[in-house]
Amino acid sequence: MPEQLVFAMEVFLNGLMAGVLYALVALGFVLIYKASGIFNYAQGVMALFSAMTLVGIMEGQVPFSHLINAMLGTHVHHFGWHLPAVLGILLTMVVMVGLAWLVQVVIFRHLVNQEPIILFMATIGLAYFMEGFGDLMWGAEIKKLDVGLPQGINLWIDETTFNIFDYGFFIDNLDIVATIIAALLVGVLVAFSQYTKQGRAMRAVADDHQAALSVGVSLSFIWVMVWSVAGFVALVAGIMWGTKSGVQFSLSLIALKALPVLMLGGFTSIPGAIVGGLIIGVGEKLFEFAIGPIIGGATENWFAYVLALVFLVFRPQGLFGDKIIERV
Repeated sequence: MPEQLVFAMEVFLNGLMAGVLYALVALGFVLIYKASGIFNYAQGVMALFSAMTLVGIMEGQVPFSHLINAMLGTHVHHFGWHLPAVLGILLTMVVMVGLAWLVQVVIFRHLVNQEPIILFMATIGLAYFMEGFGDLMWGAEIKKLDVGLPQGINLWIDETTFNIFDYGFFIDNLDIVATIIAALLVGVLVAFSQYTKQGRAMRAVADDHQAALSVGVSLSFIWVMVWSVAGFVALVAGIMWGTKSGVQFSLSLIALKALPVLMLGGFTSIPGAIVGGLIIGVGEKLFEFAIGPIIGGATENWFAYVLALVFLVFRPQGLFGDKIIERV
């Protein structure tokens, strides 16, 4: 088999793995948009905040320690414990549910039936607030996140492909775990959206807030539930990205990678988020592999956005999104 074709196969597999991580972030956007019609600009910051909180809880860090020490002249930084990853994740989920409740009570309860641009601006403010609040709470330094997930090259894949192609594929164990977790999440979320009473109520709220209220749907409960689920998705994405590259400010920028994913898959489709993520992940890797050397490289930074622009021109609702038809 030609050497270039073997390399392309490895690039393709790594693109699939990267696409799954993009799709994890996009899932949070889709969930909130389906339930409220809000494009949640803060989803990336939610992933950063959840990862920072998980690290702080696991390491027994005192929240707001820098502020407390500056005000009181103390030198307190840690409680002196180190919690196991499972307990840390459970406590972080509690924090994210509490955050969802606060977002509903403090912000969106007062914005029912407001214009979409107002709701969008509210999420921008929420993003900047959460970013600053997270830095104040846990510190702005780069943090290492280790929840026990396997990392490094998968030796079985490396040996198997070497025996077949005389070339071992480098596939990261963490990417394989992320793929499995994302597949499970998608299955659960699709089933929840389509076959549960809460899922149907979520879609009703997205269509018309007042109509949903008139038939007995609790708008507050639905929004808290959806923001909680989106917070859980952000936590999973934060764990994967934080384990891969460390918990740092750039983690919040993964939301930018989710935008082309949403434009391809559609803002209202959970499976579309996954398919869009895979297309973007594979497309940018293969494009860099095939075309990058010819035009000087660095195509991964812009390929996804150019592809999304093409979709906006010819199919603005995306591959799986609902086509909106309004009578005038």
